[in-house]
Amino acid sequence: MKTEDALLQELLEKGKEKYSSENLKKAFIFAENAHKGQMRKSGEPYITHPVEVAKILMDLGMEETVIIAGLLHDVLEDTKVPKEEIEKEFGKDVLSLVEAITKLEKLSFYPTEAYRAQNLRKMFIAMAKDIRVIIIKLADRLHNMQTLQYHDEEKQKRIAKETLEIYAPLAHRLGVWDIKWRLEDLAFRYLEPEKYHYVAKKVAETRKEREKFIEKAIEIIKEELKKAGINAEVTGRAKHLYSIYQKMLRRGIEIEEMYDLLGVRVIVNSEKECYEVLGIIHNLWKPVPGRFKDYIANKKSNNYQSLHTTVIAMDGKPLEVQIRTWEMHRVAEYGIAAHWLYKEEIKKPDYFEEKLSWLRQLLEWQKELADDQEFLESIKSDLFEREIYVFTPKGDIIALPQGSTPIDFAYAIHTEVGHRCRGAKVNGKIVPLNYVLKNGDIVEIITSKEEGKPSRDWLNIVKTTQAKNKIKQYFKKIAREETIEKAKELLENEIKRNEDWLREFLQKTEISLNDLIEHPLGKSFLNESGFKEVESFLLSVGTGDITPQQFIEKFRREYKKDLVVPISSEEKREQLVEGVEISGLDNIMMRIAECCHPIPGDKVIGYISKGRGIVIHRIDCPNLVNLKKTHPEKIVPIEWQKIKGGKYKTGIEIEAIDRVGLLKDIIERVAQARINILDLATKVGKDGIARIKLIVEIDNPPAFYYLMEEIKKLSDIISVRRLQEFR
Repeated sequence: MKTEDALLQELLEKGKEKYSSENLKKAFIFAENAHKGQMRKSGEPYITHPVEVAKILMDLGMEETVIIAGLLHDVLEDTKVPKEEIEKEFGKDVLSLVEAITKLEKLSFYPTEAYRAQNLRKMFIAMAKDIRVIIIKLADRLHNMQTLQYHDEEKQKRIAKETLEIYAPLAHRLGVWDIKWRLEDLAFRYLEPEKYHYVAKKVAETRKEREKFIEKAIEIIKEELKKAGINAEVTGRAKHLYSIYQKMLRRGIEIEEMYDLLGVRVIVNSEKECYEVLGIIHNLWKPVPGRFKDYIANKKSNNYQSLHTTVIAMDGKPLEVQIRTWEMHRVAEYGIAAHWLYKEEIKKPDYFEEKLSWLRQLLEWQKELADDQEFLESIKSDLFEREIYVFTPKGDIIALPQGSTPIDFAYAIHTEVGHRCRGAKVNGKIVPLNYVLKNGDIVEIITSKEEGKPSRDWLNIVKTTQAKNKIKQYFKKIAREETIEKAKELLENEIKRNEDWLREFLQKTEISLNDLIEHPLGKSFLNESGFKEVESFLLSVGTGDITPQQFIEKFRREYKKDLVVPISSEEKREQLVEGVEISGLDNIMMRIAECCHPIPGDKVIGYISKGRGIVIHRIDCPNLVNLKKTHPEKIVPIEWQKIKGGKYKTGIEIEAIDRVGLLKDIIERVAQARINILDLATKVGKDGIARIKLIVEIDNPPAFYYLMEEIKKLSDIISVRRLQEFR
């Protein structure tokens, strides 16, 4: 068992060439103190785990901020250290990474499909925000898999299954090959122990013979490259146990029948030399037909590039050869993490932005999918399934998941090509639209010259999420346009029925729907009803969720207010705002505005209203904007003088990442502040964000502001703000 001092020295030695020893030591000591007394299942000090995670991240060449976050990644989850201390010592960027990892630590992908889908959404949201979070999570998972033997069998199988189904494919999709194969082999060991040991034993039995064969092949290749003046690194390349097992299943053969368990990798300095080496290899030995793949010209979706060929080498045995440049090698081994291997002054490769755009596109598509099962299926298609490569007639390559059809191909080219697709030719022959494309197919889409109109039946044919979404969006748009036209007609009819008093109220001879929507009262109605866009409001009117009468009533209430009248002292005692006195006014009825609900301490202004006396508004109330313009003479300055313990209604709007127990935590904070809840509304969006509106009654304004600060401290809270308007 290593001591803490030995672990620190090991960390500093590994990072001495790229990272600040002072910063690494500081982070190590901080993490060690935070985890003091905690032990791993293995019996080792807990600090062993974050150190191993940091070392894996160093192997990937990650920046220093990420290494430090790796050392601290369990501090918030497993210790009582406040997040403010991490920010003070290491900065906001490190804290942000540690907080994001802490949230991912709580995610589980079992036992139900719905639960799995919801948590996958959260993971992809985290990935899109900062890809470094997932790199740290992969390193964390790798070390946990390396120490899985210390857990009980049930937990071993659950974690291994999760690793094989979620984390290994994710590493593959991000191109982090080095982590991907290690996760697969470790998961294979715990999920299929008998098969794992069978494959391992068979590989070991023939290792010496195969190694002699590879050593001879390397010697021959090196000699030929030297003659050609090509400087290259030539090494043996072992197949990993899980990939061998998968190949046995796919080909239906035993391990003794597999002659490509070892291959040769050639790494050169330029793309031109890759093809020169390929020519030399094919001159040395006869290539196997159908086994050459050019992933340099046709790179994989995870940006992998290499030339692959299989030749019949010495003694008639097949030999796999990979040829690539050093840059291609870095991407092949480390995927998106290779971005951090480049020095700052060197231009970063385009694949980094390509990978982030893939993630962002995935998030955009998933927003269209309300159903968890549908989302899960789309993820399986876009992330976890094998790909095929097909060609346009001009020779451009299109990558699609296995099972894709010509319609998927058409939408991959362009939305309009998909909409106007009427037929397809594959390799020069007409095929039905449900034809399943194969690797190497040349696909030509036959389009209509008229406006594109997809068929609803295509939804049962297409494979890709992109195609499904584009087809659904088309039919949603058609339905939306019809619904909006219906809503406009209903609203305009209601305006005509109320035209006389609306003209008087708005002081216009002609009234249009746009006049009412753009009016502060119209904007207020949309805001109160939760509509950020006019189109959403019109869709709700068209579907009957909101009636035209409800909208017009907003204006009617304001119109019906009568003139202000003085009242007696006795009436004044009943009608004055309870609990406060307003300076400079006497014998006038006063009311709290029902739109913005000011409370003592708010900056306020008065408006002389018909029949309601002075209406007290918050100074930032949106309704005051128009009132100040149209009736500036009715605006009166007022101020709070003394609080007498009255009751006031106000509201809070909360945005948070949805989770189990969120509402319970918020309500507990309200109860602790001794504040009464009048109304509560919760809505969870497709993006997994919960939006909560709390209407409360208070008699102590400081308690209200204290409550807001307490809610902000809860985990997964994004924002807490005072409601500007509500009814």
